[in-house]
Amino acid sequence: MAEILIGTVVDYFTHVQVAAIEITADELRLGDTIHILGHTTDLTFPVTSLQLEHHSIERAVPGQVVGVKCEERARKHDKVYKVV
Repeated sequence: MAEILIGTVVDYFTHVQVAAIEITADELRLGDTIHILGHTTDLTFPVTSLQLEHHSIERAVPGQVVGVKCEERARKHDKVYKVV
């Protein structure tokens, strides 16, 4: 499957299992499948929760830092790809 680089993980909050992702290209919507890839990270999952400043949103655009529910640990600087 093809993948598009859409952003980078800027933080991970273990107590709520949420990755903070800075969107740098394209857009991210609820239901999209993402692939988080780093030196020790390789996760693929559908986006089931998308938040901007603690408010649920349907879509994120470049320039936003959004929270995505991520049950496994993601690390700062991991790349985020949208599976298309």
